[in-house]
Amino acid sequence: MKYSKLGSSNVEVSRVCLGTMTWGSQNSQQDANAQIEYALSQGINFIDTAEMYAVPPTAKTYGTTETIIGNWLAQNSSRRSEFILASKIAGNGLKYIRNGGDITGEAVISSVDASLQRLQTDYIDLYQLHWPNRTSPHFAKHHPGMLRFTDVDTQAHTAQMLEILQALDECVKAGKIRYFGLSDDTPWGINEYIRLSEQHDLVRVTSIQNEFNLLHTKDWPYLIENCVHADVAYLPWSPLAAGALTGKYIDGARPAGTRWSKMQRNGLFRDTETSNAAVKAYVEVAQRHGLTPAQLALAWCNQVDGVTSTIIGATSMAQLQEDIAAFELTLDETVLKDIASVHRQYPVPF
Repeated sequence: MKYSKLGSSNVEVSRVCLGTMTWGSQNSQQDANAQIEYALSQGINFIDTAEMYAVPPTAKTYGTTETIIGNWLAQNSSRRSEFILASKIAGNGLKYIRNGGDITGEAVISSVDASLQRLQTDYIDLYQLHWPNRTSPHFAKHHPGMLRFTDVDTQAHTAQMLEILQALDECVKAGKIRYFGLSDDTPWGINEYIRLSEQHDLVRVTSIQNEFNLLHTKDWPYLIENCVHADVAYLPWSPLAAGALTGKYIDGARPAGTRWSKMQRNGLFRDTETSNAAVKAYVEVAQRHGLTPAQLALAWCNQVDGVTSTIIGATSMAQLQEDIAAFELTLDETVLKDIASVHRQYPVPF
C-alpha cells in the first residue's frame, strides 16, 4: 500500500480510503467488521463515514453507520490509532437532521459530540462539512444555467463560514477533532475558508472530497490545481460512479440488492443514454487490456495527478478485494491513451 500526505497536515494516509455508507443498509455489523479487518490487513489506514449514513439516507438509518463503527471500536479500543477516522456533518435539506437547517457553529459543536458518542471514540481525525449551506454545482447541477451564483449573498455566506470555522477551531482546541475538511464544495469555498482561517487565525481546511470518476471529471483541472497549490488533499468519492463503471447497470440492468435497485435521494441522475454508451466503451477498453471495468476505473483515478486518496465502498468482500487490488496496478500509456479517447468522446455524459 502506498501513502500520501493529507494536505497541510502531518498525517500520511493510504491511497485507498475505506468508505462505509452502505453499512447499516446493504451491509450488516458482521459485514462491516470483516471489511474493517480486511482493509487494515491490506495497509489501509483511512476510513470515511458521516452522520447521515447509511444510504439511501432515511430518518431510520441516520447515524447507523457511525454506530456500527463505534461497535467495532468498542471491541477493539486498542486499535483506534491504526487508522485515520473521518466523518461529516450533514448540510441542510434533510428535515430529520436539525430540522433541515443550515450548518451553524452550534450545529457543529452538537454534531461533533453526537458523532463521538456514536463512534465510541474520544476524537475524530478529520471532520468534514458534507455539503455547503449554499447550493453547489454537484449532484448533476454542474451544467451552465442550473445555478445562479449571482443570486448568492456572498457576505452572508462568508459570515456563516466564519462562524463554522470558529466552532471547528473550538473543537480542535478541545481535542475532539484534529483536522477539518470540505465535501461537495468548489474552489471558491476552499479559498474563502483558507482566507478566513488566515485572517482570524483559525483551523485551516485540510481536504476536500468530491465526486470524481471517468463519467464525472469536472474537478479537473481547476479545482484539483487549486488543491495542489493550496496544499489541500483531494479525495475522490464515487470513483465507480455509484457502480455504473463496473458495467453492471448497462442497458437498464438492475441486479437485485444493488444500489441502483433501491430508491435514491437524488434519483438516478447518472443513468443517461450517453452514460450508458460511455460505460460500454470503457468496458471494451478494460476487456481489450485484460482488466475488469472496476480495475480500469479505479487505477485511472489513482493515477490522476493531484489525487491524494480515493474513497471506495463495497457491499461484498469479493468487491472489496477486487477494488483494493486495483490500486496496485499501473496503467501504461497505451491504456491511458485508449481511456482518453473514450473520455474525449463522452466528456460530460450526465
